[in-house]
Amino acid sequence: MIGLISATAAGAAARDRLAAAWSTRARVYDGSAGDAVRAAFAECEQLVCFLATGAVVRLVAPLLSDKGSDPGVVCVDEAGRFAVSLVGGHGGGANELAREVGELLGAEPVVTTATDAVGVPGLDTLGFPVEGDVAGVTRALLDGEPVDLHAELVWPLPPLPVAEHGAYAIRVTDRLVPPIDGNVVLRPPSLVVGVGASQGVPVDEVLGLVEGVLREAGLSVKSVAEFATVDAKAGEPGIVGAAERLEVPVVTYTAEELATVEVPNPSDAPLAAVGTPSVAEAAALVRGGELLVPKRKSERSDGRPAMATCAVVRRVARGRLAVVGLGPGARDLLTPRAKEELRRASVLVGLDQYVDQIRDLLRPGTRILESGLGAEEERARTAVAQARRGQAVALIGSGDAGVYAMASPALAEASDDIDVVGVPGVTAALAAGAILGAPLGHDHVSISLSDLHTPWEVIERRVRAAAEADIVVTFYNPRSRGRDWQLPKALAILAEHREPTTPVGVVRNASRPDESSRLTTLARLDPATVDMMTVVTVGNTATREVAGRMVTPRGYRWQEEAK
Repeated sequence: MIGLISATAAGAAARDRLAAAWSTRARVYDGSAGDAVRAAFAECEQLVCFLATGAVVRLVAPLLSDKGSDPGVVCVDEAGRFAVSLVGGHGGGANELAREVGELLGAEPVVTTATDAVGVPGLDTLGFPVEGDVAGVTRALLDGEPVDLHAELVWPLPPLPVAEHGAYAIRVTDRLVPPIDGNVVLRPPSLVVGVGASQGVPVDEVLGLVEGVLREAGLSVKSVAEFATVDAKAGEPGIVGAAERLEVPVVTYTAEELATVEVPNPSDAPLAAVGTPSVAEAAALVRGGELLVPKRKSERSDGRPAMATCAVVRRVARGRLAVVGLGPGARDLLTPRAKEELRRASVLVGLDQYVDQIRDLLRPGTRILESGLGAEEERARTAVAQARRGQAVALIGSGDAGVYAMASPALAEASDDIDVVGVPGVTAALAAGAILGAPLGHDHVSISLSDLHTPWEVIERRVRAAAEADIVVTFYNPRSRGRDWQLPKALAILAEHREPTTPVGVVRNASRPDESSRLTTLARLDPATVDMMTVVTVGNTATREVAGRMVTPRGYRWQEEAK
């Protein structure tokens, strides 16, 4: 819950805007500022205070105990110009909260955390448990000192500015390792614990078994990603309670699913009880991985039969491929989600000219794999291959990556062994349409006139279908030096079904500094003025020019009234 506190009418107005936007996650605290801050600090995970920074400092100072548990606090000035991350930048999420407040109120987020200021991810913000000399290694990263990365497990981490032979090190492992000065240990969620249990098993018996088995195997309990069991045990209090204590979910599978998994220690007892010869081993192995600890039984001090079993599997990390649309070129049309993915990726794959557009947004340590025009399939293969190695990869394309861009070849190459995330972008057709007016107000279609990948006979059939169906058409890749006849041919096909006065919009380099646009007609358009950086939008029979803008009405009443 986010506590919202204000002391003036101006602050209350901005506070209420946040309350409306966060209706399910925010609470307004009334009364005196001091009482409100103290109450919210005790009851909420985060606070937004519309008060002077000095006032909030004095109010929260006596309440602070530990940066790992204190709520994040953001201050917003009376004019709503700045959102200052004051307390709990990382642990309390105040840095991200300040950015979110800035987005909603139009305020400038002020983040002074050193790692955020220089673009280095905080070691305590990577989403993994972290142990060791966090402050010392972070300082080394900030100072540009060599920091080794020892990844015993390949995992999709964000970029880290690491080097070889440093005095400091970051170790990625699920094994128990002794603390060493100048070292940080990241615990990836690599371990799955399969659990079987008799009805009524005590929580302490399950928890003691799991913790003991992990300790004996030299494995960290902090790397446990989940408990896995048969669905008949989904609500078993002993299993659920042990998982809650370790703060991991319980994942279940049907007996039929588990019965198909080959295990080293099948048994007649679970077969009779729940319909599968193995629960612990099969549940841990059902999604693949390396069996580190075969089935073990709990030991009871009273000499009674064991009520719990467990097995431990290390899963192979799944790489992550984000296919990111950069939009038409303008920085303010690059979505926040796209920026987030660019900063998350440790490997960036893209066309060299697109990489140049966003190079300044990348974090230090990002590995860039760029290539020139015509290497689309090679880039797709490279991105997928990097993801299969367990990396966090961003594959970039202009506009929307799924529209005449990199998503199609990448997903044709990828299989279900990696995680794929699509990040939408503003397309060239949408950017051009906004410049022209509202040409896409009714049904519309985009057609690429490039016959490098599609036979012209297929393209012509699609153009003719759009012409006959009276659909607004946006032409991508309309004309190049080696392809100068396709656009005139396509326009001639449309002219068979539309009047010569049909509005046509021509936009070059939409949203970029050298953007240009003009409105003409089907009869007057000169194809020689069009190139590959241009989008051509041809209206339908209802499209009109209104006050110098191209407009296609949502309905056809306009067309009927004009007759």
